Amino acid sequence: MIKIALTGSIGMGKSTVAAMFERAGVPLFDADAVVRGLQGPGGALVERIGERFPGSVRGGVLDREVLAGMVLDDHAQLSDLEAIVHPAVYDARRAFLEEHQDAPALLFDIPLLFETGAEEEFDKVVVVSASPDVQRARVLKRAGMTQERLDSILERQMPDQEKRARADFVIDTSGDLSTTETQVRHILACLGVAGEG
Repeated sequence: MIKIALTGSIGMGKSTVAAMFERAGVPLFDADAVVRGLQGPGGALVERIGERFPGSVRGGVLDREVLAGMVLDDHAQLSDLEAIVHPAVYDARRAFLEEHQDAPALLFDIPLLFETGAEEEFDKVVVVSASPDVQRARVLKRAGMTQERLDSILERQMPDQEKRARADFVIDTSGDLSTTETQVRHILACLGVAGEG
């Protein structure tokens, strides 16, 4: 089994690329989706987060915007949140590995792969990238996103150029979808997981 980590900064097109791998038959572990589930209605971490971050949970529901406001620019608070979330995500990842132990390849969508030092756990790293102008345009279209907030997020993420340098494969999503899909098929062929047809 080949364990492939998929990473990249905000707005680079990771979700689109992950879906392409999934359509090609590679099971996907989406760390962000796991976190949303853990923090969503009835999620396993809602109560603990509410206890640690008073005011972030109302009526049993986590307000992600309120929580983001508490942790975004406060490294100590962010570390406390990560200490709650990361072990639960790790457990979910281990369960995913057990469930798909016979698959020839697995894809793990992990936005902060390099930032958390987790790249050693994978056989190959794929970085999704795009030009800074394309990235900015995509992110600023998101509801509630501002240039100031984007700058704050990018400050916490490793620069794209450094991620590209540390990758086994780079997928550039600045072009059209068919060009991106060709790059995905090429990587799968290089890994002997699927043909390019």
